[in-house]
Order: sequence, then C-alpha cells, then structure tokens
Amino acid sequence: MRYEVMHGPAFAVAKVVLGPGETVRAESGAMASMSPTIEIETQSGGLGKMFGRLLTGESLFQTKFTASGGGGEVILAPKGPGEIAGIDLVQPGLMITSGCFLACDPSVELNTKAEWKGMFSGEGLFMMHASGAGTVLVSTFGAIRTIDLQPGEQYIIDTGHLVAFTAGMQMQVKKSARGFFASVASGEGYVIHLSGPGRVLMQTHNASSLASIIAPFIPSRG
Repeated sequence: MRYEVMHGPAFAVAKVVLGPGETVRAESGAMASMSPTIEIETQSGGLGKMFGRLLTGESLFQTKFTASGGGGEVILAPKGPGEIAGIDLVQPGLMITSGCFLACDPSVELNTKAEWKGMFSGEGLFMMHASGAGTVLVSTFGAIRTIDLQPGEQYIIDTGHLVAFTAGMQMQVKKSARGFFASVASGEGYVIHLSGPGRVLMQTHNASSLASIIAPFIPSRG
C-alpha cells in the first residue's frame, strides 16, 4: 500500500495511491475524497466480524476501495484531530485499541480479542488483532509517542492513551491504585501493564476526557 500522510501532525489525513486493480480497506466513513476511477464496496465479513468490530468501537462495516480502469487516490480522514502512523506488520502482528484503526492492505487479517479482567473499566477491554502481511494505518487523538520495550522491561499506560502494541506482549489490565475507591479518587481508573520485548504506541490525549469536559455544555433535549 502506497500512502502519504498529509496536513499533520494535528490534522493528519492519509492519501492512499492505488494502481489499476489495487485495493485498500478502510474504516467506514473515513473517505474524504477520491478519484473518479475508484469503486466503493461495503463489507461486513459476516455477523461474527460485525459483532467484533462493534465491541472494539469500530463501525459495523468496512469499506473497500478499488481502482478500476486506471489508477487513482483515496483521501482517508480520521474521526478526530491527531496523527496517522503506518505500520508494516511482522509476526505475530499488532494489537490495536478501540477507535484507532483507519485502514489496511486487503491481505491483512483483522480479528477481535478480549481482555476480560477489568471488564468494568469501560476502556481498552476489546482490541483488534491485525496479522498477516501488509501495512496498517492507525490514527490517534493528539500526538503519537513510540516506546520500545526491551525483554522484561515494563511500562504502564492509561487505557485511554494506549493506541497499539506488538501482539504477544504480556499485558494485564489493573486498577491504577490499590482498592476500588483509591482508583476512582486518582482519576485514572484502570491502566494497562505491558512487558517487553515489543513496541508500544500511545496517544498524548484522551478523547473520553475531552468528552467529559464538553458534556456539561451540550444542551439536553426536551
């Protein structure tokens, strides 16, 4: 997949260039503009795939863009302001947290994985596992920070700031402080403990935190 990230870092979009017959899969609603040679096809992947995407916060459907009759381009825009990163997959793949998937090569396999511990955290419970050969585009709210962990090295990230990490890394969802009320009082809730080796991508801002600030100013209906 040939792509170019434009207008970053704060308001990044991805320009995906397709040759005749080439295809890219993207999150539903991500297309901002495209060449007239591009054909659109909506895919569900079956009831199981749809349910999995619903759990990870993605759209129930994904869109396939194919260049027919000639090459062309597709401009893909994330739902929020931030950066876009392209990741070339290697085994065992990549774990992507809720709402961060943007697009991928059609050869990439996407499945839903669940972490049941901390199931009442409301964040980071269900993740998407991207595997196979190809490139995946992820989007963030705010800037991207990349952390490379050595074997046995540990790091703790708030669930709302985690974007993606190397599949196969040891991961535990824990309360941020000892005891339920201490975790609530800290304002952190649940966090994710990751152990290397592997690469971790995090975002500098949390969309849920922004939503909590804006919510009181939204007029109620009725």
